Amino acid sequence: MSFVAGVILRERIPAFERMLWRACRGNVFLRQAEIETPLEDPSTGDQVFKSVFIIFFQGDQLKTRVKKICEGFRATLYPCPEAPSDRREMAMGVMTRIEDLNTVLGQTQDHRHRVLVAAAKNIKNWFVKVRKIKAIYHTLNLFNLDVTQKCLIAECWVPVLDIETIQLALRRGTERSGSSVPPILNRMETFEDPPTYNRTNKFTKGFQALIDAYGVASYREMNPAPYTIITFPFLFAVMFGDTGHGMLMFLFGGWMVLKEKPLMAKKSDNEIWNIFFGGRYIIFLMGLFSMYTGLIYNDIFSKSLNIFGSNWKIAYNYSTVHDNKDLQINPSEKDQYLQYPYPFGMDPVWQLAENKIIFLNSYKMKISIIFGVIHMLFGVMVGLWNHMYFKRKLNVICEFVPQIVFLVFLFLYMVLLMFIKWFKYGPDSDHNDPEHGPFCSPSVLITFINMVLFKPGQAPKECSPYMYAGQDGFQRLLVVLAVLCIPWMLFAKPVMMMRSRKKQHQQLNNHGTENGDVEGGMDAIHNSTNPAIPPAGQKEEEEDMTEVFIHQGIHTIEYVLGSVSHTASYLRLWALSLAHAQLSEVLWNMVMRNGLTREGWAGGIMLWAVFAFWAVLTVGILVLMEGLSAFLHTLRLHWVEFQSKFYLGQGYSFQPFSFEIILDAAQSTPED
Repeated sequence: MSFVAGVILRERIPAFERMLWRACRGNVFLRQAEIETPLEDPSTGDQVFKSVFIIFFQGDQLKTRVKKICEGFRATLYPCPEAPSDRREMAMGVMTRIEDLNTVLGQTQDHRHRVLVAAAKNIKNWFVKVRKIKAIYHTLNLFNLDVTQKCLIAECWVPVLDIETIQLALRRGTERSGSSVPPILNRMETFEDPPTYNRTNKFTKGFQALIDAYGVASYREMNPAPYTIITFPFLFAVMFGDTGHGMLMFLFGGWMVLKEKPLMAKKSDNEIWNIFFGGRYIIFLMGLFSMYTGLIYNDIFSKSLNIFGSNWKIAYNYSTVHDNKDLQINPSEKDQYLQYPYPFGMDPVWQLAENKIIFLNSYKMKISIIFGVIHMLFGVMVGLWNHMYFKRKLNVICEFVPQIVFLVFLFLYMVLLMFIKWFKYGPDSDHNDPEHGPFCSPSVLITFINMVLFKPGQAPKECSPYMYAGQDGFQRLLVVLAVLCIPWMLFAKPVMMMRSRKKQHQQLNNHGTENGDVEGGMDAIHNSTNPAIPPAGQKEEEEDMTEVFIHQGIHTIEYVLGSVSHTASYLRLWALSLAHAQLSEVLWNMVMRNGLTREGWAGGIMLWAVFAFWAVLTVGILVLMEGLSAFLHTLRLHWVEFQSKFYLGQGYSFQPFSFEIILDAAQSTPED
C-alpha cells in the first residue's frame, strides 16, 4: 500500500473526490479534514480556506493517475515518511522552521515600522521638496536653448512694478550658484494681449473674486473692484436694513476676521465654510452697513429705537383717539407735529402707525430709483476713463456722449423731479398756499409718463399739473434730444469709420499715381498717424463694416432698452427691503409675542422656549436665507446694471510661478 498527502481548496473537495472515485474505479481510499485557520494565498494575498487529505492506493499505475488528478485540481502534495519516528522528526523540523520564519518576519516588520516612523517625520518636507523640484524642472523645460547651447532663453510675463525685484533675485541667484555669467533681463515688444494682474490683499481678495467670477478684465481695463468695496455692501444693506440682523452678520464676520490665522490653519474641506471664510471681509462690511441702514430705517428686530423721542404729538383727547381707529395726525398742525426734521433716521412713531406701509413704500421706492440712476451714471463715467486711456476718441463722441445725454435727460431728470417735489410741496402750504400743498403735488411717475408720451399734465382746477414754469416745453426738449441720441449711437460711429477709410483709400490712390508704385503708397499709408486699415480688398472691408453696423445696432438697442429695464431693476432694493421688514415683523408678532403674554415662573419657561424658537427662525430665515437672497440681488445689480456700462471682462488672469499656489493645489488634489 502506498499513499500521498497534501492540501487542497475546501470548495474543490467534492469534485476532487468524485474524480478520484471515477478515474480509479473505486480502488483508492480518501480521508480529508478541514483546516480551521484561514491561510494566505501567496499569489493574491487573499485569505483562503483549505483542507488536508490523504489518499491510499496500491500499484504504480494508480500512483501516476492519482498524482495527475492532484495536479489537475491544483492540490499541493507534501512528502510524508512512512515510519512514525521519521514523521515525528520531520514534524519537529517543520515546527522549528516555522518558528524561525515567524521570528524573521517579526524582526522584519519591526524594522520596517521603525523605518516608516522615521520617514513619516520627514514625509511632508520630502513632498514639498519633490513638488518644488518638479515645478522648477517643468518650468526650465519651457526655456529655449541658445545657438551656442551655453545659456537658456525664456519669455514670460512680468509685472512692471516687480522688474527691479526680479533683477535683484536673479543677481542673488547668480551669486549663490557661483556662476560667472550674469543674467540678462530685457523688456521686449509683443503683439499678444498681456494677462491682467490685479494686486490684492486679504481684504480686497474677496471683492476681486466677485468681479473675476463675471469675467477677468482686459489688459489695462478699469477694474470695478475698488468701487465695489463700497457700493456692494451699501446696496446690500439697503435691502437688508435691520440693525439687529446686521449686528448678527457683523459679529459673525468680525469673529472670522479676528480668528483668521487659526481658522486658516485648520484648512477645512467643507466647501460652504470655505466660501464663508473667503468672503469674511465682505460679510463683515455687509453687516456693518446693514447696521447703519437699520438705524436710518429705525428698525431693529422689527422694533424701533426711541432715542430722540418723537416729533409727533397727539392733540386729541382720549375718547376721540379711542373711538376713531383710522384717525391720522395732521403734520400741518403745530400742536401735532414739531416743525423741524427728525435728527437721525425715521421717527419711531411710524412703527405704531397704521399707514406705515404707505409711507415706507413711497420713501423706499424713491431712494431705490435715486441710488440706481446714480450707480448707472457712475458706470457710464467709468467707461469714459476706458475710452480716454485707450485713446478711443471715436467712442467718446459716438458712444459716451449720447449715452450720458440719454441717461441724464430722461432718468436723472426724473430724480430731480423727486427732489423738487420734496422741497416744493409740504403740509404747511395747505392754508397759506394750497397750490403747493400735499393735495396738489403731482405724481412723479405720471409726470414722467406724460413727458415721454408728449401728453399735457392733468390736475384739479385749483392745482397746477407742473412743478415749475415752462416745465412742459423743457420736458419736450429733453425728450427730443434724448431720442436724437438713439440714431447718434446707431449711425455716427459706422459713418465716421467709413469716411475715414474712404479718405485713406484716396491717399493710397494719390500716392500710387504720383510715385507709380502702389506698394510705396501702401507703405506711406501704413506709416501715417492712423494705421488702422489693413491692406485688404474692398469686399473684406465691406464685411467688416457690416459687422460694425450689426455690433453698433446691438449695442444701441441694449443700452436704450437696458436703461429702462435697469432703472426698474433697482426697484428690487425697495421690494426686498419691504419684504425683509415685514417678515421680521410677522415673525415677532406670531412667535416672540406669545412668549411675553404669561407672567410668573411658567411665563419664564415659556419665554425661554419661545425665544429659542424665534432665534432659530431669525438666524435661519431672516439672516441666512434673506441675506443670501439680498447678496444675489446685489451681485446681479453689479454684474448686469453697473458693469454692463463699461466692463467687457474678456481678458485672462496672470498666473505667476508661485510655490505657495503649487503646494496649495497639490494639497487640494487627492493623492493616488
